[in-house]
Amino acid sequence: MRALLLRWSLLLVSLPMFAACGGKEPEAEAEPSAALAVTLTPVEAYSLSRSVIVSGPVSAHEEMQLGVELSGQRITALNVDVGQLVKKGQVLLELDHRTLDSSLAQAEASTQQANAALVLAQAQHDRGARLAAEQLISAADFDQLRAEAAQARAQLTTARATRDAAQLQRDFAQLRAPADGVISKRLVQPGQVVAAGTELLRLIRDGKLEWRAELPESQLAQVTVGDEIVLSYTGEEITGVVRAVTPGIDAQTRTGTVYADLPSPGPLKPGVFVEGRILTGVGQALMVPSAAVVQRDGHNYVFVTQDQQTVQRRRVRTGQTAHGRTEITDGLQAGERVVTEGAGFLGDGDRIRVVVGKKATTP
Repeated sequence: MRALLLRWSLLLVSLPMFAACGGKEPEAEAEPSAALAVTLTPVEAYSLSRSVIVSGPVSAHEEMQLGVELSGQRITALNVDVGQLVKKGQVLLELDHRTLDSSLAQAEASTQQANAALVLAQAQHDRGARLAAEQLISAADFDQLRAEAAQARAQLTTARATRDAAQLQRDFAQLRAPADGVISKRLVQPGQVVAAGTELLRLIRDGKLEWRAELPESQLAQVTVGDEIVLSYTGEEITGVVRAVTPGIDAQTRTGTVYADLPSPGPLKPGVFVEGRILTGVGQALMVPSAAVVQRDGHNYVFVTQDQQTVQRRRVRTGQTAHGRTEITDGLQAGERVVTEGAGFLGDGDRIRVVVGKKATTP
């Protein structure tokens, strides 16, 4: 009886083991993933207008700081304001010139007096010369007349110099525009007492503006004098020409400056910060459709195929974009084929099905 119970116990323990080992059915094989329908485009070389895109401020081409040369005088007239167009020689402001007028009148009177003295001395000299020729006066008397005439000429010269100095001081009482231009700043008010050399007004010479841009060493080498620039501002495009390029690089910032003249600044004003495109010429560039470039993890990728059945994800470096195509500066070679439509749905090693003239679809 005890042997029979032991046999049944062994039988019950063995049954689950048989079920686990012999009763399992084979798993179904995994179906291959569906291929994505894509289009391919070869990497080709195109003529590309080379340009450098950079931002910079608009500044006055030449801004003149204007002041007076007299101290302690009060402004009696201020004839211009900010933004006003002025002509060369136009009176911008006037100082109190009553004292200067008095000094000028006194100097003018002294000049007239000296001139009259010279006329009298010269007449006496001429008479003395005739009398001396007839030996009617002594040589000493004639020498005296000649000395008096010379002295009268010297006094007239001194009087004229004094008058010219007084006239110059009087002219200093008026601040005139040194050139045509636009008043860009006013730092004074009527009635204010000013000092010599103090900045009172600023003038943009001829109203000309320029655009300045800081470029790194690699880009600065591409720019030359005469290159065209295009600035975009408030929906308008303003063109200019590079006037100068700094010959050296700043040791700290490793940048250089480009100066471009703006013959027609349009709506641009000094101080505006705008983005510009410097056209540096035409060259050959490897390009692919912009749709072929996929951005992931902050990098640019394309999908390349060798057998038109699977794709390989490849990291590339991009350059300029023009007419729906993107320049590839590193990572591809001419003739390679990249996925255009459908690139955004792919991963590295995915299977593809090449179609022509058909939109890519998700698998």
